[in-house]
Amino acid sequence: MNLELFIANRLSRSKEYKNSISSPIVKIAIIAIALGMMMMIISIATGIGLQRKIRDKVAGFNGHVVISNYDNNSSKTTQNPISIEQDFYPQFKTVSGIKHIQVFATRAGIIRDEKTFEGIVLKGVGENYDWSFFQEYLVAGELPQFSDQQSKKVLISKIISDRMQLEVGDTFDTFFIKQESNILPKRRVYHVSGIYDTGFEEFDKNIVIGDINQIRGLNQWDDNQVGGFEVFVEDFDQIEKKSKEIYQAIGVTLDSQSLFEQFPQIFQWLQLFDGNIAIIIIIMMIVAGINMITTLLVMILERTQLIGVLKTLGTNSWSIRKVFLYNASYIIGRGLLIGNILGLFLIFLQFQFELVTLDPHNYYVQVAPVYISISQILVLNVSTLILCTLMMLIPSYIITKISPAKTLKFS
Repeated sequence: MNLELFIANRLSRSKEYKNSISSPIVKIAIIAIALGMMMMIISIATGIGLQRKIRDKVAGFNGHVVISNYDNNSSKTTQNPISIEQDFYPQFKTVSGIKHIQVFATRAGIIRDEKTFEGIVLKGVGENYDWSFFQEYLVAGELPQFSDQQSKKVLISKIISDRMQLEVGDTFDTFFIKQESNILPKRRVYHVSGIYDTGFEEFDKNIVIGDINQIRGLNQWDDNQVGGFEVFVEDFDQIEKKSKEIYQAIGVTLDSQSLFEQFPQIFQWLQLFDGNIAIIIIIMMIVAGINMITTLLVMILERTQLIGVLKTLGTNSWSIRKVFLYNASYIIGRGLLIGNILGLFLIFLQFQFELVTLDPHNYYVQVAPVYISISQILVLNVSTLILCTLMMLIPSYIITKISPAKTLKFS
């Protein structure tokens, strides 16, 4: 039998202990730890949830890695075509961990009616395009389906729909201007098949998804020419590694860029969340530790007579310290349990009912996303328990200074 654990259990469950002076202090300590754990869980869940949601949206529009010509410019007004007949398409056999690869081409244009106009980028995709991303954010109509025949159906964003007063089934004129000033703009009429709304205004405000054959016709390309390839990897954390492997595997005339290279400002901003989460966790753990130090000191001072009796019976100081450390760990455990229940319950409410909304202009999402894994919860709980216990080793040292003779003399 573990004597220290037995004594700690008897102390924590006795009626005298529950009615003692330290009882309200212990309750306050439990509440403080529970609130701290709840805040840490919410911070991790919302921070990581926002990071994952934004990165998934960027990937949904652009893929994880983009393969294109070296001399393609970023304005998207023109592109130098690439032959679709590549060793890595439609399957990347030389690089492992590739989930999907699809073709695309882009062309800048202007939607115009009698009253206003709107600049857009027509992104042409093929029949092997993965529509799962836009399926999630489709708010009206249906996704267009493309084949070998040229289609005029397009998918527009809610922002463009609202600005141009377009609905599902409407048609609109789009003008595409060539770089040569003496050539008249090319006019095309498109049919609105569906409307999407990702809440990512940076892309929603100008991206229109259409048939890649439309881009081929505008650019006078052959049927086997495309603007580039979007590559999706199986593990997001391996994007940078796979991007380097892809770069080595493709031809010398082609270039590859990962999401982090294409949109460095977005991912640098997302990295700031890691620092904010770490600061919140450190502060909450320190507060919980200091709170438990105060509680432990009160418990020790209240049980000085018990300490004197145990020392008189020959119990060494470390064994007595373990009694109070076990007792304090029990308090921490109760606080952690309550905090986990509250934190996970609030996360569930947000996930199920989307109670907290955000400004999409600042956060690229309309609803605060949440995500947390079992491993993160376990690491957080174990780290908090260990840190608080280690912090209590210092105040428990006061037990070694308590004299049995003095405590029994005044008992």
